[in-house]
Amino acid sequence: MSTPHTSDVDLFADEVVLDPHPVHAELRDLGPVVHLPKNDVYALTRYDVIRDALADWESFSSTSIAFNPAANQALTGTSLASDPPVHTQLRATLTENLSPRALRGLKGRIEAKADALVAELVERGSFEAVDALARAFPLEVVADLIGFTGHVRDNMLRWGQAAMQVLGPMNQRTAENFPVAGELYAWCSEVTADDLAEGSVGRGIFEAETRGAVPAGTAGHIIHQYLGAGVDTTVAAIGNIVALFAQHPDQLDTVRAEPSLIPGAFNEVLRYWPPVNVWGRTTTRKVVIEGTVVPAGAQIAVLLGAGNRDPRHYENPDSFLVARNPADHLSFGYGPHGCAGQGLARLEAHAVIEALSRRVRRLVVGPAVRVPGNITRSIEELPVLEVIPA
Repeated sequence: MSTPHTSDVDLFADEVVLDPHPVHAELRDLGPVVHLPKNDVYALTRYDVIRDALADWESFSSTSIAFNPAANQALTGTSLASDPPVHTQLRATLTENLSPRALRGLKGRIEAKADALVAELVERGSFEAVDALARAFPLEVVADLIGFTGHVRDNMLRWGQAAMQVLGPMNQRTAENFPVAGELYAWCSEVTADDLAEGSVGRGIFEAETRGAVPAGTAGHIIHQYLGAGVDTTVAAIGNIVALFAQHPDQLDTVRAEPSLIPGAFNEVLRYWPPVNVWGRTTTRKVVIEGTVVPAGAQIAVLLGAGNRDPRHYENPDSFLVARNPADHLSFGYGPHGCAGQGLARLEAHAVIEALSRRVRRLVVGPAVRVPGNITRSIEELPVLEVIPA
C-alpha cells in the first residue's frame, strides 16, 4: 500500500483548462490517482481506473459532483447529485423521455433541421460556426423538446453555461456565474406545466409528477437538468465537430465516402475533445486504487479527457481517426450516471455530421477562440472563411 503521487498542478488554471492534454499526460504518467494539493483533490487519470470508479457508486458518491460546497448543496435532490435508490427514481422520468423509442419520432425532424441549416450556411459561404450552427441548432432542438418559450428560450445559453461553470472550485469564474445559475434555479423552482408548450416533454414531466411517478416537487429539478447538463455540452460537441473536420479534411472525406462511419466519427470527436473536462465524486470509504490509498471523504476529480487518451487503452490516442469508433469512450460517463441525454446528443450530432459530409468538401477556418471554463471545454468563436461545397 502506498500514498498517491503528488503534483503541484492547478487543474483549473486558465492555461490548463484551455489545453488540458499535456497536463493529463503528465498526471497519467505519475500514476492512476494523483493528489493535487492546490485543488485539494485526488485526480483519476487512467481509463480503467476512471471507468471502474464511475461504475462503483457505493464507493464514489455523486453527492459531490461540484468542486465547491455551495453548488453541491444547491444540487441536492437532483438526479445528477444523488446515488441509488433516489437517483434511480429521479432518472427514470428523465430517461423515459430520452429513450431511443421516445426519440424515434424526433429523428426525421432533427435531420431535416440540421440539413436546412447547413445548406443555408454553405450557400452563405462564410459564417461564424459557433453562433450560426453549434449554438443555434441544439438551442432550438432543446427549446422545442422541453417546451421553453419567451424569456426562458432567450436565456437558455446563459443559464446552461453558468450551470456548468458553477461546478468548479470557488474561483472568479464560479463567483461570477453563481447569480446567473441562480436565475435558472429560481425559474426551475417556480415553473409550472402551464409555462411549457402543450405536448412538450416538459409538460409530460409535470404529468408524471401528478401521477406520482416522481416525488412531488421534483419536476422543476428534472427540467433543470435538461438545461443545466444538456445545453452547454451539446454546443461544445457540435463546435468541436466543425473545428475537427476543418482541421482534418481527410477525415471528412472518409465519412463522405462511407456514411456508415457517422456514429463512430461522433464517438471519436467525443473521445478526442470531450465537452466535459473534469467531473467530481467523493469517496464514502477508504479506497485502494492499484495499491494506492485514497482516504474516505476525499474529493475526487475524474479526468475524462485523460482517460480518453490513455495509451494503455487506445492505440495512437493523440490522433483523430474517424474509423477508430471508440464506442467505449468516457465522455458520456459510465455506470448509473452515464449521460441521460446522450441519445438526443447523438441524434443532433449525427445529423450535423451527415449534413456537413454530404454538402461540404472543405471548410477553411480562421483561428478558433477559446475562453477558459471550469468544467466544459468548448470553442467560443470559429470563423468559417470559405466553404468548398461537395
